[in-house]
Amino acid sequence: MRIAYCAIRYRGARAMESNSFPIGKLNPKFLEKLFSSLPDDKRVIVGPGIGKDAAVINFGKTCLVVKTDPITFTSGNLGWYSVNINANDIACLGAAPRWFLATLLLPRKGTSEALVKRIFEEVNSACQALGISLVGGHTEVTPRVAHPIMVGQMIGEVSREKLIDGSGVKLGDAILLTKGIAIEGTSVIYQEKGEELKRRFSPKMLNRMKNLIYSPGISVVKEALLASKTGKVHSMHDPTEGGLKTGLWEMAYASGVGMKIEKKKVPILKETEAVCKLYGLDPLGLLASGALLLITDARQAEKLCQIYEKEEITCSVIGEVVSREKGVKIVEGKEELSLSQFNQDELSKIL
Repeated sequence: MRIAYCAIRYRGARAMESNSFPIGKLNPKFLEKLFSSLPDDKRVIVGPGIGKDAAVINFGKTCLVVKTDPITFTSGNLGWYSVNINANDIACLGAAPRWFLATLLLPRKGTSEALVKRIFEEVNSACQALGISLVGGHTEVTPRVAHPIMVGQMIGEVSREKLIDGSGVKLGDAILLTKGIAIEGTSVIYQEKGEELKRRFSPKMLNRMKNLIYSPGISVVKEALLASKTGKVHSMHDPTEGGLKTGLWEMAYASGVGMKIEKKKVPILKETEAVCKLYGLDPLGLLASGALLLITDARQAEKLCQIYEKEEITCSVIGEVVSREKGVKIVEGKEELSLSQFNQDELSKIL
């Protein structure tokens, strides 16, 4: 979940008013209390809120869409991750990502010109692939971090009439998922547990894991902008920390609806199934960037799937929108799992 438009995240146990917070996201009810004290700004169309992907600011003929998010789970492919993760949330509102800024915090131990150059080249490559300009940021070496951390900020733009903010979601709408679960989480596990995995899986399987962030890729910009052009999509969301389960909960909460999801219809990557079985993880709770959740009119779902098929993007209808009173549920046979609270990402169990 993107906790708020400004993507407030908390990673690491830290004392706050003598209470110890667990690793993961802050409690949404606690965040809502903080948000309630913020002053109104008439130019802010979309501000801080649970399940929101980015902020939207009225800029006359267009709207600026602004997003910030850190990459902390891994330092591998740091620049590529940072650009794509932030661009995804811009595109989920129907906006084109345009400008990127990055804050890079580096540890004293292990930082070299070669490392900084590699990260810069990753950022530059990712920006060029998406038509984004790197326009600024900040770099420093600090004793406060043990490994490189990048906090990215992405700015995009969209016309007011093409803005997708989730306000049009209605009962009976179809819920779709592109690609599969969980591209990013599986890639991170490969990067962090590569030596262990070499003893368990074939070189072919390992090579697929290695390349997941590029193919099928962690970017959802293409499919999000394709969907926005149809004019029939009511909401889009990029499930990240907490995986598909958290992404569904966030999406439902933001739109004030319930959901009924058929677990058997959720596409799970073979690589994800393999590493989750090995480490005893729930694939539906694993870091899920690379998949896009969409809500559209049920009559348009098949048409949207056909559009994606022509672009060689897999897409599955995994459920439907129901009343808020029915909650968010994942159905497997006769069993129903209610999603009513936030859990730590499955990665936290092994990293």
